[in-house]
Amino acid sequence: MPTALVTGSATGVGRACAARFAALGFNVVVNYSRSESEANETCRLIESEGASSLLIKCDVSRDEDVRHMIEQVEKRFGTLDVVINNAGCTFPVNHKNLDEMTEEKWDRILEVNLKGPFFVTRAAVPLLRKSDRAAIVNVSSIAGIGGTGSSIAYCASKGGLNTMTKSLARALAPDIRVNAVCPGPIETRWMSAWMTPEEIERMTANDPLPRASTPDDIADAVLFLATGAQMMTGQCIVVDGGRTI
Repeated sequence: MPTALVTGSATGVGRACAARFAALGFNVVVNYSRSESEANETCRLIESEGASSLLIKCDVSRDEDVRHMIEQVEKRFGTLDVVINNAGCTFPVNHKNLDEMTEEKWDRILEVNLKGPFFVTRAAVPLLRKSDRAAIVNVSSIAGIGGTGSSIAYCASKGGLNTMTKSLARALAPDIRVNAVCPGPIETRWMSAWMTPEEIERMTANDPLPRASTPDDIADAVLFLATGAQMMTGQCIVVDGGRTI
């Protein structure tokens, strides 16, 4: 069976992707940093599809921990075919409030959103090279394209992730394809922590497709890039209901 690693897969988009890979017959590695009970629920969803799961607690911003995670994947499954870099972090800070965007917040956002995907990718490459259909999909954001989002640092981190996607696509070709998905607003626990449903509805009311995406909407694009799209690499695909057109 092929194997997929989905970082940050305890909830939201990560969980949706993990369940979809399981339905396609993948072993799925569920990664989390804090939400253990939710991560266990993701594992139960995977196993309900008849697939095998492996639960690993790992902060993707810590290179040593990431390397240990990949060692566990190899020991358990022996293969790795797909990596979804989904783990993310932000602190809601009004863009005009420059002083509130502290160095500590900058560092944490960049560690998780930018260094984390690099560490996971670098550690996974030797195992991915053994697959004949290896793919990496980075879950980015339209914040990295238009510069609007929860904070300036978050936007910058996703802009960097988009650029890194292109750099890695060149560096790892032709063995490993690397693409990104750039969602707009998504109905997740993560977003609801700093926006009410009414605020999200108002924010998307004038979009061509006037609603926030669901995690499954984003998983559609992730699965397409990971398991199909064999001639696509280095692409950052926007999934935002037409918000940025």
